Amino acid sequence: MSDFVIRRAESDDMPALAALRWRFKVEEEGDGVPQGEEEFTAECEEWLRTRMTGPWCAWLTEVGGQPCGHVFVSLVEKVPSPYPGSEALGYVTNFYVTPEQRNRGLGRALLDEVTRYARAHQLDTLIVWPSERSAPLYRRCGFNPPIELLEQPVAPS
Repeated sequence: MSDFVIRRAESDDMPALAALRWRFKVEEEGDGVPQGEEEFTAECEEWLRTRMTGPWCAWLTEVGGQPCGHVFVSLVEKVPSPYPGSEALGYVTNFYVTPEQRNRGLGRALLDEVTRYARAHQLDTLIVWPSERSAPLYRRCGFNPPIELLEQPVAPS
């Protein structure tokens, strides 16, 4: 029996999700954070509250009742087709497990939960832009390079 729980995030979880997002970005980007933690988490909580009732959903993992990881999926609608098939795909993002809880299977368990959700909701595909560090885990969980995918970066560099 595992000592962690994975569950769908609810409205009461917004502060925990925002705090984990702060940890994730600070760990990823390093020093020189341009915004204070309190201001960021307040803005992030508000953003989450407005999105989580729409196309976004998230899962939270806890150890001993303490939040220690999350993953988000944004549903991307597809244009209707006269042929049967999925009406949406899932964009997987904001996948994070705190450093002290890594290497215990929590990341795999989170991604397995997302995959179960995708199958239950008949999503066409799950897509992700993994970091160099996370790519091996995604591959072990069944994510593969696409046969055909093109991108055009448009943000200023």
